[in-house]
Amino acid sequence: MKKINSAKILFIVSMFFFSFVHADSPYVDKELLNAIEKKYTPFAKKRFFYLQNTLESVKNESDIKKLDAVNTFFNEVKYGTDMQVYSQKDYWATPWEFLSKDIGDCEDYVISKYFALRYLGIDSKKMFFTYVRSTKFTEPHMVLTYFATPRCEPIILDNTNRKIFPASKRTDLIPIYNFNAELISETSKATKKEKSHKKWDELLLNMKKKKI
Repeated sequence: MKKINSAKILFIVSMFFFSFVHADSPYVDKELLNAIEKKYTPFAKKRFFYLQNTLESVKNESDIKKLDAVNTFFNEVKYGTDMQVYSQKDYWATPWEFLSKDIGDCEDYVISKYFALRYLGIDSKKMFFTYVRSTKFTEPHMVLTYFATPRCEPIILDNTNRKIFPASKRTDLIPIYNFNAELISETSKATKKEKSHKKWDELLLNMKKKKI
């Protein structure tokens, strides 16, 4: 089978996301909502109505209010490891899988927050998936970081904390490396870059397929 490089995958999928993040359309369309209800329950479908209401309530607000609303909403989802939920060591769920199942791990919170904020019009270049180490537990952890400008202090969106804080207030977190859809931190190791690229590409393809 011919290998498709990451750049080509991202270009193809980015065309899909051009319409996906258009705030004039619902975050989840009717067809997908019906599929979610059929596979899961009416309660799963209802969670997406609550999400839509949350997004609508802040669509004309400041970035900070959008960050706070999205962080608060998704932090209501239960935490569960990939082994518990998917019987896999490391799986990145689509936002639809995460909210439908109402359970997931730190990467799943970050992914869902990221795409909800993209839907609200926040520039992807301002948001990074950030691997950190926490002084509160031993496992590697991921948070979403928001930079209003490239030089300003980032805001941390974390599933272990219901409030958003500037990075300087989160002394319990030690950053390891950042990445987003377009940029990879220069401080990350090559193997980490490759792993992040692979998981990101797999996620985007699953979203293009509307995997639930």
